[in-house]
Amino acid sequence: MADAYDAGSAAPQGQEREPQDAPRAVAPSPALPPVVPPPASPIPPSPEPRTGVAALSLRYQIGAALALAVVAIAVCVHMGLVFLHVAPPNTVTKQHGRAIDDWIYPEFEQNWKLFAPNPLQQNIAVQVRAEISTGDGDTRTTRWYDLSAQDGRAIDGNLLPSHTQQNELRRAWDFFVATHDAQNRPMGLRGALSETYLRHIVELRLDRAGAAGEGGVVERVQVRSRTTNVRPPQWSDEQVSDRPTYRVLPWWWVPAEETEGNAR
Repeated sequence: MADAYDAGSAAPQGQEREPQDAPRAVAPSPALPPVVPPPASPIPPSPEPRTGVAALSLRYQIGAALALAVVAIAVCVHMGLVFLHVAPPNTVTKQHGRAIDDWIYPEFEQNWKLFAPNPLQQNIAVQVRAEISTGDGDTRTTRWYDLSAQDGRAIDGNLLPSHTQQNELRRAWDFFVATHDAQNRPMGLRGALSETYLRHIVELRLDRAGAAGEGGVVERVQVRSRTTNVRPPQWSDEQVSDRPTYRVLPWWWVPAEETEGNAR
């Protein structure tokens, strides 16, 4: 046993024993080419839904186009007539002046001429009072209502004042003054029209203010203007009077049909 062990230990050290369980080397398999999928057929994009006029049928599209054309023509005609009204006298205004005035007055009237503005240097307040028939058969006269002051309070601090608050009463009074003489007598048919226009405005204002009271009826109205000069600036030597002047119109009867409507 000892000899065998000694002989084994004396064996040459350079020789190595081959491993009994060493794995065999496997040759790499050749790489396969990548699989390229067949090109997919392009999918057409879905059409966007139509909106606005394009979503309408052909019949309604034609109707919308005609309506737009009519509105555009009306706007162009209106702007042309306003321009001719404020423009200096010319051949067109001399030949068609009556037609232009019929369109402009009284709703679209202007108080200035193109290239020749005329700024106001006076404060004009329009005031009204009414004669009321009370329910017990008596008659009373209201105080003076300052309609211009009411419009001024409505405009003061209002970023978007209405056309009615700015111009309705002022233009109605200018229309009346332009069509009446110093004795408040109408000059022509437009004078009578201006009276009716102004009377309707003050009647509506009195109705909103509840001037008639419960059971009362407005029988007559009277309008006056209070004019005061605008004070000149401090650096000016101009002297103007600060006393107000009044223009008092005669009493106007309210038509019976309007009185009955107010009573109801």
